Amino acid sequence: MGEQEQRPDELHREASGSPPHEGASATRPAWKSVLLVLICTLAMITDVACSTSVPIFLPVIADDLDVPANQLQWLVSAFALSSGCFLLLLGRLADLYGRKRFYIGGTLFLGALSLGSGFAQNAITLFILRGLQGLGPAAFIPACLGILAQAFPPSRARSAAFATFSAGAPIGGAVGTQIGALLTQYTKYTWRAPFFLFAGVACLCALFGLLLIDSDVPSTETDKRVDWLGAFLVTSGLALLVFVLGQGSSAPDGWKTGYIIALLILSVVFLVLFILWQRYLEQNQGTARPPLMKLTLWSRAEGKFAVMQIIAFFEWASFVSWGLWAQVYYEDYVKLPPVFTALRLLPMTVAGGLCNIFVVLVVSRLDLVFLIVSGAFFTGLASLLFALIQPSASFWAFGFPAAVVSVFGADFIFAAGTLFVAKVSLPHEQSLAGGLFQTLTQLGTAFGVAISTIAFDAVADGRGDDAPLRAYAAAQWTNFGMAMLCTLLAAIFLRGVGPVGSEDSIERQDSLREEEKDVPNSQGDSI
Repeated sequence: MGEQEQRPDELHREASGSPPHEGASATRPAWKSVLLVLICTLAMITDVACSTSVPIFLPVIADDLDVPANQLQWLVSAFALSSGCFLLLLGRLADLYGRKRFYIGGTLFLGALSLGSGFAQNAITLFILRGLQGLGPAAFIPACLGILAQAFPPSRARSAAFATFSAGAPIGGAVGTQIGALLTQYTKYTWRAPFFLFAGVACLCALFGLLLIDSDVPSTETDKRVDWLGAFLVTSGLALLVFVLGQGSSAPDGWKTGYIIALLILSVVFLVLFILWQRYLEQNQGTARPPLMKLTLWSRAEGKFAVMQIIAFFEWASFVSWGLWAQVYYEDYVKLPPVFTALRLLPMTVAGGLCNIFVVLVVSRLDLVFLIVSGAFFTGLASLLFALIQPSASFWAFGFPAAVVSVFGADFIFAAGTLFVAKVSLPHEQSLAGGLFQTLTQLGTAFGVAISTIAFDAVADGRGDDAPLRAYAAAQWTNFGMAMLCTLLAAIFLRGVGPVGSEDSIERQDSLREEEKDVPNSQGDSI
């Protein structure tokens, strides 16, 4: 009986590759652990910078390559399309075949495509390269989450690692907007210079990743077949959905355009078929190949895993959309040049760094629900300030406080959310679960921009000199509503989780129970 009671912990250690009572970081020098976290964080910075920099210099690209205004958005959407839609598949492959491999391959791929984008001589070439470029982060971001989860067992060190990694998002946003604007305006290569910079940084990530990341631990799964049909269904469904969300408002007849309606229906069909196929594979384990994503993953921690994914979706919908409309407000309504717009968004970077330091200090002691509720509330407050903004008022009255509080939700929810996901996920599914979290944030981004654009267009077509200002307010009220929905969901459904930065919690027991089902015993039977 004593052996059976100890079996779950033994299985967890065996599957994670950790020796008893010690984490994977026990034999690694402290300096190497720090550099490992920093190199993963640098990869996150590069990913976000590649995404956020392009909107700043779109007008310059349009003039240089003679790109029609209605096609410029593709330079932003194409990157998000590929990076968001392949996260699940590449996260699963990283779990199976090696996270270090996918990290190095993904960063090198991003570097090569960034270099190619910098040398592009026409719009078509740039569109294609931007679309392919997103595959790099789709490979290395889930791998980073799996690498950190593998390197740091549940502890204060893991909390610090994930919080530092999360800080890469606001820093990357600042690098993308600030450095992108400066290089575009003050170098002879103009818009090409940021691409050259990102190419160099991505290759630097690959080089140091090769030296610092621990060797891949073989997957504990006995059946390593890949669910290629599921991969096709979910990737196709997500790609069509992201395309529809990104292009619905700009289509010839808006959302009533025939191909938009057809593609939306087709995306739903693909995603429903994916869910049914995953259910069939999971119910027939042993005779069928493993599913790409176990549907029971969503029920972990009594369904709190699913709630966290939904919150991530709407939080990024609100946060990214707030940033987009704040930038548009400054440049199109106030008529500020890109550099001055970037300066007004600079407080986000400082606040983001402080938020992540705060998370490192308190995540092992503070209840998850407090972090999520307060973060989502403050993101909503940023949208509220811009919904009520007065153009004649000082920047310090509305713009500054909004820039400061806007990042609270993104930083708190990303740091605490990824810790939560890592805690309820098994060792052999860390990159997949992290990829799923990232997928929901990407989908939320596309959804938030789409729905806030609908609100903006509905008011912008009205009469009156104040119609543009009311249109910006309508978009920000939409963002405010999504942030408040996150606040409500967290307050109702995430109670009782406790601190996710501590070593023991209720979610860990869920993981161990799932692992007992998944890991075969010495006779080859399921426990």
